[in-house]
Amino acid sequence: MSWNPTQSPECPDAGADALETLIIPRARDLGGFEVRRALPSPKRQMVGPFIFFDQMGPAEFINEGGIDVRPHPHIGLGTVTYLYQGEFEHRDSLGTHQMIYPGEVNWMIAGRGVTHSERTSAETRKTRHDLFGIQTWIALPEDREEMAPAFEHHGRGALPMIRDGGAEARLILGDAYGERSPVTLPSETFYLDVTLQPGASFPLPDNHEDRGLYITEGSVEVSGDTFEAGRMMVFRPGDGISVRAGARGARLLALGGATMNEGRYIWWNFVSSSRDRIETAKEAWKAGDWQNGPFRLPPGDDDEFIPITPELERGIPRRR
Repeated sequence: MSWNPTQSPECPDAGADALETLIIPRARDLGGFEVRRALPSPKRQMVGPFIFFDQMGPAEFINEGGIDVRPHPHIGLGTVTYLYQGEFEHRDSLGTHQMIYPGEVNWMIAGRGVTHSERTSAETRKTRHDLFGIQTWIALPEDREEMAPAFEHHGRGALPMIRDGGAEARLILGDAYGERSPVTLPSETFYLDVTLQPGASFPLPDNHEDRGLYITEGSVEVSGDTFEAGRMMVFRPGDGISVRAGARGARLLALGGATMNEGRYIWWNFVSSSRDRIETAKEAWKAGDWQNGPFRLPPGDDDEFIPITPELERGIPRRR
């Protein structure tokens, strides 16, 4: 399928003023495992409903290493896990136990409250293995922040593939170019895994207000300027945007959707339009009443959890 129903679509390169924001995330080494956080940033809290964007790795584990994200809570958001390499074992308080592999998507809606963990499986730890992927949070619309939590997993074959010349895109979430992902969403969104051959062009969808892209491999050119991997670009609404891969090709994630009506408070793993709601969730997690409180620990991974430390306690929920 082509990007556009015409054989020779007009999609002009972005002008210099079409690039609204350039975000260069700072890398953080977590003991041999690198994370780059692009959202939220001082310049941008969200791109569409995307309020958190982390690149995990690439990392190589040799001696029985792996990832161990202990059980922790979320409210007011949905988490999206998408991998290029490696795997995660997901467990949550809904009773979900799901492996995820490259090209698949895990989508967990926290709503009024959910707890989950993500770990490298025991089987994978037996051998050398790699991990490279992206984790994002999507802020829920204000009238859906208290919805019941839910979880969905969709395999590679369920996600639409869109191809045109030297460009190929897997539609992870939402709608673009006449295709729609099977993932259930509460707001207008698009999220694409795009691979470009050297010199190939890619036009961003024109049916969404807020649009950006993040380069994970190679480089792209926009109006004669070159942007390398590890950059997020956010473009002005309404402009026709097309980017071109550099000499090594490129891999990128295109994302966005409808602009949220207002900012959100963020504290630790909680996102909300209400500071009071975050304070209530904080106190519930500190109380640790897994039987009668609003949070449960994931079945099969309930021997430990991430506590609220004094340093974390001093943090103030901030609206960006």
